[in-house]
Amino acid sequence: MNEREEEYVAAGNPAGAENPAEAGETAPEREFDTEKTYRNQPLVVIVGRPNVGKSTLFNRLLRKRRAITDPTPGVTRDPIEESAFVNDKPVRLMDTGGFKLEREAGTWEAEMDELVVEKTVASLKKADLILLMLEAGPATAEDEEFIELLRPYRNRLLVAVNKTEGGRREADAWNFLQYGFDEVIFISAEHGDNIIELGEAITKRLDFSKVEEGEPEQRIRLAIVGKPNTGKSTLSNRLTGSEASIVSNIAGTTRDVVEGEFTYKKRKFQVLDTAGIRRKSRVHEDIEYYSVNRAIKTLKDADVVIHMIDAREGLAEQDKKIIAHASAEGLGVIFVLNKWDTMAQDKKTFKDAVKKMKVMFGQMEFAPVLALSALEGTGVKELLDTALELYGQLSRKIETSALNLALADWVAAAPPPQGRVNKFKIRYLVQTQSNPVKFLAFATRPEAVTGSYVSYIRNRIRKDLGFDKIPVVVEVKGSRKKWEDRER
Repeated sequence: MNEREEEYVAAGNPAGAENPAEAGETAPEREFDTEKTYRNQPLVVIVGRPNVGKSTLFNRLLRKRRAITDPTPGVTRDPIEESAFVNDKPVRLMDTGGFKLEREAGTWEAEMDELVVEKTVASLKKADLILLMLEAGPATAEDEEFIELLRPYRNRLLVAVNKTEGGRREADAWNFLQYGFDEVIFISAEHGDNIIELGEAITKRLDFSKVEEGEPEQRIRLAIVGKPNTGKSTLSNRLTGSEASIVSNIAGTTRDVVEGEFTYKKRKFQVLDTAGIRRKSRVHEDIEYYSVNRAIKTLKDADVVIHMIDAREGLAEQDKKIIAHASAEGLGVIFVLNKWDTMAQDKKTFKDAVKKMKVMFGQMEFAPVLALSALEGTGVKELLDTALELYGQLSRKIETSALNLALADWVAAAPPPQGRVNKFKIRYLVQTQSNPVKFLAFATRPEAVTGSYVSYIRNRIRKDLGFDKIPVVVEVKGSRKKWEDRER
């Protein structure tokens, strides 16, 4: 079994299945249509005690591995929201952390459990429908306490009893009717049993009259990355004006990618709060392995990366590895020295910190470095203005005619080598892509073009054409035609 299959099995799906639709015959009809946007979708919140299969059901309804799943209780901490089609209707699904009653007082686990429960209870107030998941078998003390807690929400409650695949333990499952539920639906989130019936029951209870369909809005996607406990979730919550991400001094609090949205200067932003990325040698738990994997993969969905660094601790080798991933994707990067309110407030301290950054990230000397306090909110406006500037550069497109007029000046200022062995000519230059920004140079002898000359062209592009704060890729290809001849 390869690594991809292992992760899929960990998400509650059989090995070899490409997606949840193949894992069970009764999967939802289609994936969410990302070519359209739906406003005012009803919110369905999935709740229950730990390890009853909430995240497995969440993934199945979405038809993709969005939430991390594992047999270990308490994997999900932050509520995770995503749009899906359920019974062919657009809904907003939320996966929540487990309601855990038994806690060992004074431990960090107990502190974390308390924070998770607070988030779960807060999500109940927002829900249009609460989907309570129970496990076939005798009710536990946690089940009973949570059922009692849900009494004020009975008119918005739907109950699903999980792990009843093939009729297993259905006799025990009927016992949950003693708690006064109008109905219970027997399902298997892992195997797909009765998922369509569940979907029909969900949509039957929801009002879709306010849902509006439209074209997707352009959003600037910000990925907040860094080592654990650098303040990523604090910044995410401040930007979105919410408490979506759990904030704690415990390193590794965030596991899944937590998404949020906000508007700044009439531009829509999407924030992706990721798990802290530690050195591979220090990652021992499977759950953290998947969290880190998910954080790195999130870079592919981002436009601008906000790399959080604890100003008190400075840089580490792991920071270089994180940025290497972002640079390889051609993303805009902003280095944020967080917790700056704890540092000396003078220009020399900041200047020295920037100098260290430039030395350590020699290949990213163009990336902006900002001082910020996510807790106090200082520096946030400058951060967002910088993100807008980087996004503008990432989206910039240069006309080929203007590009080649500039190329002529660059070549005249620094002609290529003219030796018999290393002679070559740059015929013309085109921009092949924006966001990430890529150019293609056509040369008479591409094998003779040196790396230093490519760097020269790249630096002139960045300096003269308005790409001074983002990475630029320049590739070389063979051609004996001039641009003008090619046009004819």
